[in-house]
Amino acid sequence: MKNSSNKFHGKNNKEYKKNSDFAYYSKNTHRSEKNDRFLNNSVKNKKVEKLKKNDENNTFSSLKRRNPRYKTNTEFPNKNSDMHQEFTNKRNFDDWIWGKHSVYEALRSDSAINRIWCTSEIFSSDKFYILLKDLKSKGVLIEEVSWNRLSQLTYGASHQGVALQLACSKTISLEQLIDFSKKNCPNPIIVALDGITDPHNVGAIIRSAEAFDCKGVIIPQRRSAGLTGTVAKVAAGALEHLHVSRVVNLNRSLEELKKNGFLVAGLSGDGQIAISNFQERAPLVVVVGSEDKGISLLTQKKCDFILRISLKGKTSSLNASVAAAISLFHLTSK
Repeated sequence: MKNSSNKFHGKNNKEYKKNSDFAYYSKNTHRSEKNDRFLNNSVKNKKVEKLKKNDENNTFSSLKRRNPRYKTNTEFPNKNSDMHQEFTNKRNFDDWIWGKHSVYEALRSDSAINRIWCTSEIFSSDKFYILLKDLKSKGVLIEEVSWNRLSQLTYGASHQGVALQLACSKTISLEQLIDFSKKNCPNPIIVALDGITDPHNVGAIIRSAEAFDCKGVIIPQRRSAGLTGTVAKVAAGALEHLHVSRVVNLNRSLEELKKNGFLVAGLSGDGQIAISNFQERAPLVVVVGSEDKGISLLTQKKCDFILRISLKGKTSSLNASVAAAISLFHLTSK
């Protein structure tokens, strides 16, 4: 009994030991699994928290980046349209007329016209052809342009293929200017402009010409500013007392003036004669060239004299309107 009990007991002990080992191992394995789960969960939690923080940072930074952009978009909803509208508002269309009927009536009423834009269909039409040809011979600048170009000039207005810009003063023909100048003065002075496209310079020269009692100003049809509102403003009322002739070709006009007893004197920094030493007293035409190019070579060949203004400082040239004023002062004070 004893042995059997011992055997049984030993057997039980071994089994118990195995079971206890198994239980211990199983407990440990459960613990390790729990620990692994805890560790895994903690790592996952840390990753999730890290991702959340990154998301928060990203969203914050993206909002931070987006906010100024959104702010500027709300303050300036359409920058290009605003700039275009501002530019359109700056342009003054008070002296413009467009549309077939409006332009036709303006042409028939003998209004002072500075410039006309029209399509080839309008220019060759029976209604406009004779009127436009007559105005072109009188020095009015007429340009044949495309429909799209005319739409650009009028900013999409319903122009119907023709538009014009009114002049601030009427012009006279060259023959009328010659007759008027000779009747009112024995030695008249006429100012001719060659390539002066800045309306401020044109207005200032007209003002100086009237102030020094010149009898008229000649403006070529092309390569020159017309009698616009800016010219009238700078001239400060001088256009009301001075005749202006708009000619098709300046060189042919100079030849016509020379046939009628006028001497032609051009202003140039390279002139051989100082204007202070010029003593001619005949009827005179003073030609003023542009600031950048001066008098053209063809026009210089038509001049009888090339005069210069003697400068004493380091400045090599003068503004065109200033040079014209100084020259007219010397020529009218003799």
